[in-house]
Amino acid sequence: MTTRRKILVILGSTREGRYGDKPAHWILGMLRADGRFDAELVDLRDWPLPMFDQPRSPVKVTDGKYGNDVADRWGQTIAAADGYVIITAEYNHGYTAVLKNALDWIFREWNRKPVTFVGYGNAGGSRAIEQLREVAVELEMAPIRRAVHLPLDVYRATMTTQAPADPALFAPAEPAAKLMLDELAWWANALAVARAM
Repeated sequence: MTTRRKILVILGSTREGRYGDKPAHWILGMLRADGRFDAELVDLRDWPLPMFDQPRSPVKVTDGKYGNDVADRWGQTIAAADGYVIITAEYNHGYTAVLKNALDWIFREWNRKPVTFVGYGNAGGSRAIEQLREVAVELEMAPIRRAVHLPLDVYRATMTTQAPADPALFAPAEPAAKLMLDELAWWANALAVARAM
């Protein structure tokens, strides 16, 4: 029997009127319906991390004490997961500052775990996702190849709906999401076993 892996869906936008809660709830629903995962939504609105200002690099922190109570709890939350799905907007060909700050506050808690992405905005968030993959490598994560770039027809169909939106409206993106979750399950299992060695 395969162990269910804990996956965090990280909602990477905090602005008022954001779109990201719709794809976040959609992919969360897919993860929860899949017997291979225990999934939880992590909304960066709930994590008021100040802009990173600590005197030492998170790379040097070995005890989970980052010098900020919110950051310490953030590290514990991230450490408890086996992998991540990051929901990312694309702003000016990049991803959000609040997401970069959340990634940068901690280090070891991200290491040796898979991460994938659901992007929206211009070009389905492709440039934001490309940049996030580079950051993930530096955090010693394993960014998987498969991701979901929400097409414009899905964005238009869901942009004026309340979250959670009708999952049927995301049907054009579902094949890509299924492939992504297959890869995420494989990597989450493989890396969990490797981390335990």
